[in-house]
Amino acid sequence: MATEILVPTLGESVSTATVARWLKKVGEAVKADEPLVELETDKVTVEVNSPSAGVVEAISADEGAEVTPGTLLGSITAGGVAAAPRNAAPAPAPAAAAPVQPQVETPRAVSGPVGVPGHAPLPAAAKMMADAGVSAGQVGTGTAKDGRISKGDVLDFLARPAAAANAPAAAKAPRALGEGEERVKMTRLRRTIANRLKEAQNTAAMLTTFNEVDMGAAMALRAEYRDAFEKKHGVKLGFMSFFVKACVAALKEYPAVNAEIDGEDVVYKHHVHMGIAVGGPNGLVVPVLRNAETLGFADIEKSIGGFGKRARDGQLKLEELSGGSFTVTNGGIYGSLMSTPILNPPQSGILGMHKIQDRPMAIGGKVEIRPMMYLALSYDHRIVDGKEAVSFLVRVKEGIEDPRRLMLDL
Repeated sequence: MATEILVPTLGESVSTATVARWLKKVGEAVKADEPLVELETDKVTVEVNSPSAGVVEAISADEGAEVTPGTLLGSITAGGVAAAPRNAAPAPAPAAAAPVQPQVETPRAVSGPVGVPGHAPLPAAAKMMADAGVSAGQVGTGTAKDGRISKGDVLDFLARPAAAANAPAAAKAPRALGEGEERVKMTRLRRTIANRLKEAQNTAAMLTTFNEVDMGAAMALRAEYRDAFEKKHGVKLGFMSFFVKACVAALKEYPAVNAEIDGEDVVYKHHVHMGIAVGGPNGLVVPVLRNAETLGFADIEKSIGGFGKRARDGQLKLEELSGGSFTVTNGGIYGSLMSTPILNPPQSGILGMHKIQDRPMAIGGKVEIRPMMYLALSYDHRIVDGKEAVSFLVRVKEGIEDPRRLMLDL
């Protein structure tokens, strides 16, 4: 009896995935819970394990196919011999009850000729097209299997100049490669990063304000307690925990920076789900430190260290990458002196940390060399006023320059 291999639930806000790579071929033996196929979502790569031991009987979704939760990927025959390939003539078989096929979501009706051959939208794309009032004819042939339109295709179309929205999109032929050039298809994660960054620029009234912080007090405190901290908690004391605590304190005073716009409403949040930008092998990901307002320095450092390791190993879970309300990104670890971070929609604020550099500063009428860091806060001016943004950044600066305030919740 065959066991179906189905696409699992992909997590919050993730409705589709692409079959990236089959790890087993038809006819190969597999063990229970052994990885069978990799699915690439907008956020992470997900492994689908074998539901039972046996032999791969059939593959129903080829590499590159776009699938939704519940879609049939293939089947496993317990201890049997694999069936003939799909393009071979079927052998006669005894009559048996038809297997129950998983239900696949039917796309919502959208305006325009969605039935144009090669233009049929996938479910997530159909919903986005309906919300935006876009027709399949305008988007054109999609990049999903059989030319179907994916969510990424719709985002690409919406990111084009406004004039393109009034006429069918013309396919642009790829340019000829020159000597020493190589063409590599963008991964789904990289396409999503590109689309989301462009979406933030197109949607939000984004503005950045800057300040600088003297890191001397935080560095002295860290040096004094570093060994004792690591001995007790089993993790090194870094600077990220100082900034997370400083941002939590500032967000309590300026809640608009922690809010988001939903249609014509503003959604205020009574928790801080802090996104921590982490560089992975396939691009930037932002795992979320949930309820950061309840965590101590040791809990924050342990969580961030775990994020970094799992990002490098490609083991971050989908639920760890959704639901953030504010983000901190540290370009300083790569040597960046100053930058303007881009918002992570639908969030309204992101703090950029940078390289610590000794600079001459005027202190009490004298010039002193101090370890300084530039800070940048990018914010959505539709919801956050300039006064709030500047005050928020000053509050973060005060917390870092006098860490005792963070300890005493002042």
